[in-house]
Amino acid sequence: MRRALSPRSIPYRVVERGGGLLVTAFFLFSSASAILGPRGELVALVLAGLAGCLLVGYEVAYHRRFAYALTGDTLDIQSGVIARRSREIPIKRVQNVDISRNIVQRLLSIAVVDFETAGGSETEATLRCVSFEEAKRLQREVRRLKAGEADEESADAETATATNEGTELFALARRELALVGALSFDLRIPGLLFVFLTGGVPVLSSVLPSGSELPVVVAGLVAAVVVALVSWLAGATVAVLNYYDFRLSRVGDELQYERGLLRRYDGSIPLDKVQTLTITDDPLKRYFGYASLRIGTAGYAPGAGESGSEAAIPLANRDRVFALANRIEPFGSPSFERPPKRVRRRYTLRYLIVLGLVTGVLHGASLVFGWPFPWPTVTPLVLAPLAPVAAHLSWRHRGVWLGDHHVVTRNGFFRRRITVVPYYRIQTVIDSRTVFQRRWGVATVTADTAGSASFVSRGAAAVDVDVATAETLRDELETRFRTALAARRGWGDDDGDGAAPSTDD
Repeated sequence: MRRALSPRSIPYRVVERGGGLLVTAFFLFSSASAILGPRGELVALVLAGLAGCLLVGYEVAYHRRFAYALTGDTLDIQSGVIARRSREIPIKRVQNVDISRNIVQRLLSIAVVDFETAGGSETEATLRCVSFEEAKRLQREVRRLKAGEADEESADAETATATNEGTELFALARRELALVGALSFDLRIPGLLFVFLTGGVPVLSSVLPSGSELPVVVAGLVAAVVVALVSWLAGATVAVLNYYDFRLSRVGDELQYERGLLRRYDGSIPLDKVQTLTITDDPLKRYFGYASLRIGTAGYAPGAGESGSEAAIPLANRDRVFALANRIEPFGSPSFERPPKRVRRRYTLRYLIVLGLVTGVLHGASLVFGWPFPWPTVTPLVLAPLAPVAAHLSWRHRGVWLGDHHVVTRNGFFRRRITVVPYYRIQTVIDSRTVFQRRWGVATVTADTAGSASFVSRGAAAVDVDVATAETLRDELETRFRTALAARRGWGDDDGDGAAPSTDD
């Protein structure tokens, strides 16, 4: 049965698009009155009224000519006022049905529905706007059709209890929401303020007390503090707005989440598309016992944007994070095997080289600009003794562990990532050795998945393991993949993972 958009979408879209029309009308009114006088004002008002009528007429026609239908196999959409467009999207390709509502849409009880497909970097289709009840029905129906259930009548009979079927896995407490905001930092702000920073020193110097010529470096430090404070406030505000009332539940074979204050998001993460689990933290979070959990999926990751993964838990007690991760993929408690101790010398040498390059750049800048402060000489004296400490911390927080059904890796100190990959999800085992790694007799073995082959994520990586260990690890991963896949085939594999993982050396 073909359905139409909600009638309430007409006034909403008119108001939404009318903002630009009002701005245009204002400039037209001002220009016409200046050129033609009172007669020009009348002409401008007539033109603005005509444009408003055309906008309303267009939105009414758009509503009447937009139709969609869910069949047993496809999502059919017909749209277009002047040029007609018909689309058929196979239900099997639809990976997520995501619902979003801003404040006005929530007052009108309407919602935007995005249909995302596997492997797609953009939204496949969007309905703007349907009633919220219809949006939830579409979400349930797509899930039912993908699961291959028999008929809509049986699904409708279960609709009354659909809400109770879900099991809540996690709810973000107010204290945890406050911590999410406190630990957030918007890195875009420094870039946006770059123009101000280029002239920031004279501006700040002008507001300093008169009669006290403070060094230029003090004004620069004040500018840096201001930028850092603004970046923190912006990051905290965005994080709180995004993760307000965050909830994660399991409904059937999907994880469903809700979040957002000004704009409410309601989406799902199909469990059969989960490729990796990544637990992240940093020194501050580790000190207070907190961590985050991200879920990597094949193709599209709902709400992930450019990161390629969805934040299942933005911030929570570390034990809660590991408990939820084990409910999604029971991997147990990893016992990591660290790289050989000699790589600590390699890391120390690497940090000293980087420190030397930075010192050279600072020294050259001091000669060009005539800086009075002794950065080029102070920097190596202060930071050089810390290189072995940083090397030891980098070594200590690396490791790999092979469980019964998962490979788990750990990397990073300032941003530590514990990555969990089921063996049957492995698509490629990469054995890579740079020129510098070959000199030290080490290699990196990466278990790539369908959701990690990108610059953002490279799967589970065992970094700087001994060459002999790397060869053994590579063979063991291939063997365990075949064993896990054979066991999985007992109840079916619909993800196209039937081929053995390729090996790159």
